[in-house]
Amino acid sequence: MAEVRRVPGRRGAGELESEVLAALWAADRPLTTAEVQREVDAELAYNTVLTILTRLYEKGIVNRSADGRRHRYQPVKGAEELAAEQMQALLSRGPDRRGVLQRFATSLTEEDAEALWAILRRRR
Repeated sequence: MAEVRRVPGRRGAGELESEVLAALWAADRPLTTAEVQREVDAELAYNTVLTILTRLYEKGIVNRSADGRRHRYQPVKGAEELAAEQMQALLSRGPDRRGVLQRFATSLTEEDAEALWAILRRRR
């Protein structure tokens, strides 16, 4: 497996998308690119933020509405729903779904395991 080298001060793959989404989830209204830029990192290039927002829009993760010559963005789904969908997608990719679930379950903290058991008991 190739070693992944990080440039000091640079975000890892997906990290910036997560930060942009966190800013949108925290907002009580749709945000412009400039507003997202200020929330995430004012020194981050405007075009970088716009690229991330465009990618999120193309993936169907955020909605975009016109506001004059600019757009406002807001998340389509909450953080919990998106995370659950990502977990389902990961489970669907592997050849041994049960094995992945077993590894996941045995890596949970005691507190998370108890929360999961409570949810499963209510489901029955």
